Amino acid sequence: MYVVIMGCGRVGSSLARALVRVGHEVAVIDRDPSAFLRLGRDFTGERVIGVGFDRDVLRRAGIERAGALAAVSSGDNSNIIAARVARETFGVNRVVARIYDAKRAAVYERLGIPTIATVPWTTDRFLRTLIGEDDIAPWRDPSGSVAITELRLHEAWFGHPVRDLESATGARVAFIIRFGQGLLPTERTLLQAEDTVYVAATEGRVAEAVALAAAAPSSGEHW
Repeated sequence: MYVVIMGCGRVGSSLARALVRVGHEVAVIDRDPSAFLRLGRDFTGERVIGVGFDRDVLRRAGIERAGALAAVSSGDNSNIIAARVARETFGVNRVVARIYDAKRAAVYERLGIPTIATVPWTTDRFLRTLIGEDDIAPWRDPSGSVAITELRLHEAWFGHPVRDLESATGARVAFIIRFGQGLLPTERTLLQAEDTVYVAATEGRVAEAVALAAAAPSSGEHW
């Protein structure tokens, strides 16, 4: 999917890198060229200088072929304008806006524009919404720092050791249900076709782990 992100602050840059890691194309808009330094030299997406709710800037960012837009600048008004322009002018179905004012966020939710406040797992929640993983329902510890969730593995993972999956996803395999029995794996445990795998992941990495596990291992993973 092609995703346009307005705002290259901590959340925008983190979201952009996460989307690229799981195989999506990304364009990031920011009025400050120096903000793109947060993306790192290895970022393969587009960098577009300009005001994110300007129609011409959005066109330069590829909004006409985008499947999703995340408006995550520091301004509530800018974010909601960008979200409305993306949806109403360009017909982007998956639109999410970051809103700091809780009362204002509730209003826009009623208008059908999903909003996300500044919570510890903001990047993870954006990623879940944009790539269609809203059915993820992980258990979280009371602080919201660690989550446990089920992974749906691509069949190409079968026969790989647990350590390869952990290396690829950045998550720790907590336990496996195999033939109806719980199993505490070691890093040498091989993944099997009927396994139900549960992993523990830190904040902001749950949706990324789910997406990476659902894809075939990259050439970097080895037997």
